[in-house]
Amino acid sequence: MKPDIHPEYRLVVFQDQSAGTSFLTRSTIATNETVVWEDGNEYPLAKVEISSESHPFFTGQMKIVDTAGRVERFERRYGKRRRGSSAS
Repeated sequence: MKPDIHPEYRLVVFQDQSAGTSFLTRSTIATNETVVWEDGNEYPLAKVEISSESHPFFTGQMKIVDTAGRVERFERRYGKRRRGSSAS
């Protein structure tokens, strides 16, 4: 392999904004923020909107995460959804 072409693979804290949870894992993501983890060490911080803690597939609960009014813009453009109606 060529030297000095790969991004740095390091420990990073990912913080789920909608669930309020955090987890420490390895990643190459570039971040500007840092956070002190439970072990007392400082790690880069990556904020995410959805993780396995808040995604409906993993939680089994339907939850609409509205970021910057996307749901309202969609409903203005295409109308509100009708629940329980069939598309026959």
